Amino acid sequence: MNTPPQQHPVRDLLTSYFWSGDAIRSRCVSDIVLTGTVDVPMPSARLLADWERETTSRMVLEPGDVEVMPLARARMRWPDYKRCVQAMSDWTRTLGLPDVLASSDVALMACRGAKYHHDGSQYGGAAFCNLFMSEDKGLDLHFPSMDYRIPLTRGTAVIFDTGQPHGVIQRGSRGFNVADFAPDQDCTQIFLTWELPIEDAHVGDALGVTFDVDPSTSLQLDEEQVLQNGARVIVCPDSGRWCPVD
Repeated sequence: MNTPPQQHPVRDLLTSYFWSGDAIRSRCVSDIVLTGTVDVPMPSARLLADWERETTSRMVLEPGDVEVMPLARARMRWPDYKRCVQAMSDWTRTLGLPDVLASSDVALMACRGAKYHHDGSQYGGAAFCNLFMSEDKGLDLHFPSMDYRIPLTRGTAVIFDTGQPHGVIQRGSRGFNVADFAPDQDCTQIFLTWELPIEDAHVGDALGVTFDVDPSTSLQLDEEQVLQNGARVIVCPDSGRWCPVD
């Protein structure tokens, strides 16, 4: 049974500057996180074993890392892949996002926790839509600006603004701590992620995005970035707090 999406406000007032064609455009950073649970089947033992080999032998997945997995190879071993995509497509339609997944780039990702970060310096023109495929391993997707945690289980679905700080931390933890991810602990999460175009009217409306909030600054910039009160800031990887750039 699919659970309905929920909306959770985020309190930071931020501005994202992103490439729109050959120009930088400004927008607010969305104050909405959409989350729900979709019914997806457990990956096969063969596929799970392949993912484990990939994350433990073929790549060096350190605590806090988020890395790309080979999706094409996984699909050859994943007969239920189309069923998972369809479940997400059905869920996004309930949010007023018709067929947006079909036209969006998709990737398979792995993380061993995730240090706090934002993706607005690279993906400012997008919202992330994630579907988590791993079982509950005691980890939460954490949005520190409102201390909102989403327990990660198989079928957890989330849509959020790339400019919003986020991390994957141990449940009950107050921040990201490398010591929470011991080498002998199974804490790897596998997930599908789509880049939804933030300028798509349905995506912008679903996340309550206001565009062209600071056109004068946009004209002066030549790279994507997120500013807080007009100042460059970075995200503390351990606490998730915004910090001024030295």
